[in-house]
Amino acid sequence: MAGRQLASKWLKTEALLSDPRVAGYIPRTMEYSAAGLLGMLGKYGAAVIKPVVGGGGYGVIKVFRSGRGYGFTYMHSTRMFRDFSAMRRALDTFKVKRRYLMQQCISLARINGRPIDYRVKVVKNGEHWEFRSMVGRLARPGLFVTNLCKGGTMLSCREGLRRSLPRVKTSAKKAEMRRLTLTCIELLEGHFPGIGELGFDYAVDQRGKIWILEVNTRPK
Repeated sequence: MAGRQLASKWLKTEALLSDPRVAGYIPRTMEYSAAGLLGMLGKYGAAVIKPVVGGGGYGVIKVFRSGRGYGFTYMHSTRMFRDFSAMRRALDTFKVKRRYLMQQCISLARINGRPIDYRVKVVKNGEHWEFRSMVGRLARPGLFVTNLCKGGTMLSCREGLRRSLPRVKTSAKKAEMRRLTLTCIELLEGHFPGIGELGFDYAVDQRGKIWILEVNTRPK
């Protein structure tokens, strides 16, 4: 039995941010606003905006600032603008008709130029949680989203870490992911009793730091 579903990315992020053991793993995340996006681009250079409710890479857009102005990438298409206002007007035509949140863009480790992230799936069996899978998701060439339904390639977690970060100790990074997952399970169960299945999307950046991108209660 899958257990309780919780669609809102925002509610799950708020729960994780409430615990100092986990908060440092969460990229800067805010509800979407034009002023907030401008500030985030000023601080981080790039942000990812995504629907508060939705999965599979649906409606996810990368927004960035460069020497030529402002731009955004949606699937294979990148558009550039000289000023923020023009970019935002165009961005509004690409966004799906849902509430959005925005998140500091993490510079993912890559394999042959393709970004990779990780999905850790856990299921509650009686009173205990079991790890069902830990896999890498390598983006389809030319895309920044890694979702398998968008053409991403599945690798073992070990292979993904070894090939994207050859100088990082793979076993230590996997162990850190597992410990973090268990802490998050404890935290999420306290906030949302009845959950029975979770899929954690982890980024590992180019320096080897782990980030929690989001948590799903209906992981594919």
